[in-house]
Amino acid sequence: MPTILPADAEGRARAVELLRAGRLVAFPTETVYGLGADATNETAVAGIFAAKGRPRFNPLIAHCASLEEAQEHAHFPPAAARLAAAVWPGPLTLVLPRRASSPIALLCSAGLDTVALRVPAGPCAHGLIRGLGRPIAAPSANRSGRVSPTTAGHVAEELGEAVALILDGGPCTVGLESTVVSLAGDEPLLLRPGGLPPAAIERWLGRPLRRPEADAPLASPGMLASHYAPERPIRLNAAEVRPDEALLAFGPRVPPGAAFTLNLSDSGDLTEAAAHLFAALRAADRAPVSAIAVMAIPEEGLGLAINDRLRRAAAPRG
Repeated sequence: MPTILPADAEGRARAVELLRAGRLVAFPTETVYGLGADATNETAVAGIFAAKGRPRFNPLIAHCASLEEAQEHAHFPPAAARLAAAVWPGPLTLVLPRRASSPIALLCSAGLDTVALRVPAGPCAHGLIRGLGRPIAAPSANRSGRVSPTTAGHVAEELGEAVALILDGGPCTVGLESTVVSLAGDEPLLLRPGGLPPAAIERWLGRPLRRPEADAPLASPGMLASHYAPERPIRLNAAEVRPDEALLAFGPRVPPGAAFTLNLSDSGDLTEAAAHLFAALRAADRAPVSAIAVMAIPEEGLGLAINDRLRRAAAPRG
């Protein structure tokens, strides 16, 4: 089993030592647990792809300590700077034109002329980046395509000794990955819904977010059709449930008959449901069932991100 330490000052100091040595460290953010490496170390970044079994064409997010640090690595148009100042630190990733002078490993950008940047919230992530003095590349700390981790235990189950150290900061508060928006072109694009509702971003930008074309290159994580998947098949928008299924319920009215039931939110609260989603998927996947049924989730606010993850989890697997 990998080493697990509390995400306190002593644990962070040990994590920084390992990151400087080119090792991989898992740590909590407000969204999910990240699998971190020194973003300027090409070999260390390659280690992320190896540990996750991640396709090399799928870009990584580089986590920075501040907007000012992020501006050293990308060109920020005025709208991007205003949005970042309003939201960071927080669950928003911006895809922007990369500066030629940026030392972030080209592998993070997967051959594109853009770079994905975020300033995460929380003392652990912030302390690690400050301690390292460089951005940290950190996708979710799980095997590629699998359910994202929201506790240190999830990381240990997924990656084992492929990670040198796991910092345990308890369950993640948001529970969904960051929203990803590209401001690299003429119009803002919503590449991935996430922990910050698109409507809030549109209010700050003063204009709508477009969706990328179906055949557009992968500009950020989370754009693969099949992603966030448990081992068992998923059936969406379930109004009834079979006795051989696990049920992820939502709201006070739950159909009976499931072999195993977890309610994402008894009260129908989308924020609570988002925080519980990945842990509930993992628990349902461990139950002695043949499939997982999921009740309908409203397509509004954080429900957009929840349904995005569920559709990708239920997508056919190649």
